[in-house]
Amino acid sequence: MSHHDHHEDDAELKRDFWKALISDRTLMLGVQGHEDGATRPMTAQVDQPDGADKGDGGTIYFFASKNEGVGAALGAGSDRAIASFQSKDHGIFASINGRLVAHNDRATIERLWSPFAAMYYKDGKEDPNLLLIRFDTESADLWRSDTSGFLKAAAYKLIGKDAGQLNPEDRAEVAL
Repeated sequence: MSHHDHHEDDAELKRDFWKALISDRTLMLGVQGHEDGATRPMTAQVDQPDGADKGDGGTIYFFASKNEGVGAALGAGSDRAIASFQSKDHGIFASINGRLVAHNDRATIERLWSPFAAMYYKDGKEDPNLLLIRFDTESADLWRSDTSGFLKAAAYKLIGKDAGQLNPEDRAEVAL
């Protein structure tokens, strides 16, 4: 595979990741140095410019609580984050690194607010415990699951190759 083809495959995998995240929305998010780095499910709000295609991506936000979990970690000064993602169909996987930033911009909250978010805050958008967090992503490892992977792995094993090195074109290290 030429370098050019590999770059195109990376771009396609990145677009497929964004489409899956916008559709499925749940990331496992953790903060380094807080709760032993344990992750918890968080609903991603992907903020895209008007007219953007789902595959173009955007900025990832989370509504959180100031006094627990990720919000409490930010309040304590921790901001290095890791998130993992698995699409509902198990076709796309991701490990994402970056920083979390408190971003209580009223216009952004208005734009991203939903009935689902409202369920978690007694006073809605005016809840004093509401914290909007922006995920400033730095890097991501993305993988595409291949349904024929088991058969390929078996074939690799039969010819004495390392099945762990299978399908390098189905993985990308990208900036998000």
